[in-house]
Amino acid sequence: MPKLEYFYSAHSGFAYLGSARIKEIADAAGCEIVHRPFNLNKLLATIGAPGFHERSKAHRNYFFRREIERWAQIRNAPVIGKRPTYHDSDYIFANCMLIASATEGDNVDQLSHTMLQAHWRDDADLSDHEMLYALAEQTGHDAAALQAAAATSDIQAVQEANTQEAIDRNLFGSPTYFVDGDMIYGQDHLDVVERALKTPFEGTWP
Repeated sequence: MPKLEYFYSAHSGFAYLGSARIKEIADAAGCEIVHRPFNLNKLLATIGAPGFHERSKAHRNYFFRREIERWAQIRNAPVIGKRPTYHDSDYIFANCMLIASATEGDNVDQLSHTMLQAHWRDDADLSDHEMLYALAEQTGHDAAALQAAAATSDIQAVQEANTQEAIDRNLFGSPTYFVDGDMIYGQDHLDVVERALKTPFEGTWP
């Protein structure tokens, strides 16, 4: 069985656009998704990528508006039509809730998609613990237990380890997928993920 690792942040627009599709691909391949939420801001700072507000207006409009608009139509993933109001809020606790869900084996696929969708479709603030509690309940989780686990040092350490691994494995952004260690960057390359799960590509990464 191929190993499918999924590195992303809980607030990533492009992770949202690929969220439903990666689940479809994994299910068709009979493959479990290994969720690896990480601190995207720390990764981008480490590799020297410019912050959102440091990029040109044209760059921001293309990659964070037009590209998202088009892919939202392709993936049938509704978006609010702008950068979410609370996109610069702290999403690390949301990451930790996802890690706690994955650790407990509690339907992390659905919780992950629901968080991403709430942020990009409904303009939800992923730093709002009450809102996150409601999303956890909505997806059938014991929300109180999940948030208690997310606040523990053990789960926070996993999030930090995921971030360091993202840096060490030369990620460029979110989402990034690994199929048996072969890195595939971006939800626009999910056809490549699908092919890799069926027939591994020749060569290795890095």
